[in-house]
Amino acid sequence: MNQKRIKSSEVATIILAGGEGTRLKPLTEIRCKPAVTFGGRYRIIDVAISNAINAGFNDIYVLSQFLAASLTGYLLDTYTTDALFGAHLEVLTPEQSSDHKKMWYEGTADAVRKNLSKLLDHPANYFIILSGDQLYSMDLSHMVEMAKKNDADLMIATIPVHESEAKRMGVMKVGNNLEITDFFEKPKEVETLLKFALSPEISLREGGLNNLTFLGSMGIYVFKREALIRLLQEDCRADFGKHLIPLQVKKGKSFAYVFDGYWEDIGTIASYYQANICLTENSHACLDLYNEIKPIYTQSISLPAARLTNTTVLDSIICEGSVISAASISQSMIGLKTFIDEDTIVQNSILMGSPPRSTKPNIHIGKNCNLNKVIVDEGAYLEDNITLTNKKNMQFFDSKEIAISDGIIIVKAGARIPKGFTL
Repeated sequence: MNQKRIKSSEVATIILAGGEGTRLKPLTEIRCKPAVTFGGRYRIIDVAISNAINAGFNDIYVLSQFLAASLTGYLLDTYTTDALFGAHLEVLTPEQSSDHKKMWYEGTADAVRKNLSKLLDHPANYFIILSGDQLYSMDLSHMVEMAKKNDADLMIATIPVHESEAKRMGVMKVGNNLEITDFFEKPKEVETLLKFALSPEISLREGGLNNLTFLGSMGIYVFKREALIRLLQEDCRADFGKHLIPLQVKKGKSFAYVFDGYWEDIGTIASYYQANICLTENSHACLDLYNEIKPIYTQSISLPAARLTNTTVLDSIICEGSVISAASISQSMIGLKTFIDEDTIVQNSILMGSPPRSTKPNIHIGKNCNLNKVIVDEGAYLEDNITLTNKKNMQFFDSKEIAISDGIIIVKAGARIPKGFTL
């Protein structure tokens, strides 16, 4: 038996879920980014929570801020009412912070600092900090074990990336033992970035990374308890990546944990769209929703199986409670409780469906509609004979009911699109 096996009581999980998600608008106009539906029946934050639960880290603190109510109700209903998960989850907002003042979190580190007294009520030796808007399946217990083995004050989960990806991430220099010697957040200048290229020896040792020459920070951190307290008290600045991580690296005892699986940071409409559509393909380059050993948990449902009548379906996922008479559905994600009427064609699209316990109207797609590369948000009602195919190939557009971002049409939540509308 591995003597380094970490005990669940030694670890508390902090999930940062306070970001506004401006680049994901209009999906984030009525909800925060971690609360956005993903994969037809999940919320994005379910992924981070599930990684923690699958590691045995059941004590979870979610730090929320923008449109917090859109997330809080779901989390408390799902992970405290549904005892199946065995999680002890608390949602902390600025109003509930340790100073009892109604103050916004100014950044990732500031959010943890403002809740530090509450977090320190937990006897954890290690705090693992996760982002609430990322997709991945990682053995977090192994990462903490490696931190313990190396006596690390800080361990950062990293992923090998190309130069173009490295510019939007924190990058680091590492020694042969993967101890971090330097860290830089989102380098824009090529000259600066190239200083952080991995040596050929380390690239080869880590599995032959070829031209994946940088280690990019995934924004997943394991802190030793004392190190986190000391760092937050010594440096009052707001952000981990920009401010506190470089300071901790200078102190030493900071290590990289190299992850080689699928990881996606949902930051834009394009990345959200692709991450969902990828699930409809028989591909390893997306999140595995069918891993029974490491499942993605979500709200329990009591819905009937989807019913399809005279519909041709190709490479698609159709969730429970849906009633469909469409002519065809191809490479599309059809969420819970979606209605699609006769002679309609849906291609390359995401119909977000409705939360299982929601009393709001379900998505309705009328007769003889044509949808191609469209995201339909919750509660939208499309009447008959509507065509949404972006014939003019617009990249950006915005109106009260419909938007286009990165060439993808978005029908906004609760929108009603009249009969015969064409875009």
